[in-house]
Amino acid sequence: MKAMAKRTSKISAKVARKAAAKRVAAKAAKARKTAPKAASKPQPHRAAKPALLAGGNPQIAKADGDAPVQAYIAAMPGWKRDVGRRLDALIARTVPGVRKAVKWNSPLYGVEGQGKAQDKAQGWFLGVHCLTKYVKVAFFRGASLRPVPPGASKSKDTRYLDIREDEPLDEELMASWIKQAAALPGWVPQRP
Repeated sequence: MKAMAKRTSKISAKVARKAAAKRVAAKAAKARKTAPKAASKPQPHRAAKPALLAGGNPQIAKADGDAPVQAYIAAMPGWKRDVGRRLDALIARTVPGVRKAVKWNSPLYGVEGQGKAQDKAQGWFLGVHCLTKYVKVAFFRGASLRPVPPGASKSKDTRYLDIREDEPLDEELMASWIKQAAALPGWVPQRP
């Protein structure tokens, strides 16, 4: 009996080793199939297009300066890109030396030293965000603007303007709001 048990355990061990070897070989084959193939010719380097989040809002890495804002605008889908370009140009004309950044996947515009404490903090006066059917412009101190922008907010200070595809943009009124907003103490995000 002992001889038979010994022989059976040898056979079981051999079967188990073969099964394990098959699993390892199958994993290796699968990895080879899914691994990127080397290109026969060198491909020119192309920057990856930013991902579009819900509503078509471009996902741009948090950064200060004009370059990330321009990357955001370039990634805006369809007609929204033209709105983004027009807004950016209008803001730059209306507020010389405007500070720009992308934070929370939205371009922000501000004036140095216009934070609440009137110190060197960056006070943001305006933000832009893409949604499915419109571009939302946030005036962070919009309740102080005259006339008050039409869109209400959960924040008592913030007001919104929604720009839709087929609605004309009143650039004169927008320039007035931008100028007023840039002169007010800007919004400074709370630091954790």
